[in-house]
Amino acid sequence: MTRRYFGTDGIRGRANRFPMTAEVAMKVGMAAGRAFQNGSHRHRVVLGKDTRLSGYMIENALVSGFCAAGMDVFLLGPIPTPAVAMLVRSLRADIGVMISASHNPFEDNGIKLFGPDGYKLSDKIEGRIEAMLDKEVEIALADADSLGRAKRVDGVHDRYIEFAKRTLPRSMSLAGLRIVVDCANGAAYKVAPAALWELGAEVVTIHNEPNGLNINLDCGSTHPASLAKKVHEVRADIGIALDGDADRVVMVDENGNVIDGDQIMALIAQSWHESGRLAGGGVVATVMSNLGLERFLGDLGLALHRTKVGDRYVVEHMRAHGMNVGGEQSGHMVLSDFSTTGDGLVSALQVLACIKRQNKPASAVCRKFEPVPQVLENVRVSGDQPLESAPVKEAIEEGRARLGDHGRLVIRPSGTEPLIRVMAEADDIALVRAVVKDIVGAIAGAKTAA
Repeated sequence: MTRRYFGTDGIRGRANRFPMTAEVAMKVGMAAGRAFQNGSHRHRVVLGKDTRLSGYMIENALVSGFCAAGMDVFLLGPIPTPAVAMLVRSLRADIGVMISASHNPFEDNGIKLFGPDGYKLSDKIEGRIEAMLDKEVEIALADADSLGRAKRVDGVHDRYIEFAKRTLPRSMSLAGLRIVVDCANGAAYKVAPAALWELGAEVVTIHNEPNGLNINLDCGSTHPASLAKKVHEVRADIGIALDGDADRVVMVDENGNVIDGDQIMALIAQSWHESGRLAGGGVVATVMSNLGLERFLGDLGLALHRTKVGDRYVVEHMRAHGMNVGGEQSGHMVLSDFSTTGDGLVSALQVLACIKRQNKPASAVCRKFEPVPQVLENVRVSGDQPLESAPVKEAIEEGRARLGDHGRLVIRPSGTEPLIRVMAEADDIALVRAVVKDIVGAIAGAKTAA
């Protein structure tokens, strides 16, 4: 069934345009509130957001919907997505909601939903909620004496900071490390620097002055150049770049080289494997992860399980196969010993722990494999129709044949933006570039023809 509202990571779109309108948000509150009521107790929702201007509008609309459905709403304010996932369990809530478009620019916003177990909703449950949105959800509204209440909750930042710190051994200190942290002018602008400082590090913070419009603007995990520059400027040992809702992390070593999600997964997997902590005999990643990661894990006797793109699908595979390390090349890291969703800060702390234990520079610790040449290009479209055209199908098949068994080709519509992503990788960079160029040209031609 084609879904009208939900994508790969909740509902997302341009603020004040369908589906990211106040009306839709209110109906989401009504429908989700109804879907998660079970029993006669007072039902509760924890509701967090990042720092986007449109967050105020979406927050108030969701509150109206949930209260109309008879659910009490606990307002957390700006806080990382993984904190919402943690607090939905800690506060025994029936549902958790994060208002964020993650790494997207401020013009976009989104609604991410978590069940009472702290996990993102399955396709099946999202389908049930979606089916209610286009119906008269008002028929399920609470009686006048059963309406919900909303209140601000104090101390949630402190709870999350303590949670993050406890993912390290009590004896672990970050003293002696100079760390630059880029908060992307987003949800972690308070908690990330505080947690690192309380663990003993010398902290230099950048992009921690959100104004509603500057979230992810030339900063954060999708734009690590300014972080690399600052690391060099202050002679830091390492840099940490989060995204707008802090469920992603990308790092930079002392030389300014980027440490992406694949390298982070490789480092944590090797460390946990050597200590006997790694579960399931491998790592879960997506089709976008580099072939070099797969080869590195294979040399350790570990398997790389691939899923379709979306940390939700990574988590589902981890749960189904008893694995505790997973993530995406883009920086979503899921360490299920600690969290039910991607957590940029907690993942960064695991990397910092490895650096402290080995007492070596970040460049020596975090570069676990040489990536296979990989080229990714995005083609902006109005839909995924170009993939159905004969010239595009022919170009894709020809590209697969040219790469053969020594490379990979991934073509997919983005689940969060109107883009088609074309990725190829192989040891021959010239071949990879040629394959991507031909397919992108075919898609652009089909789009123009349409």
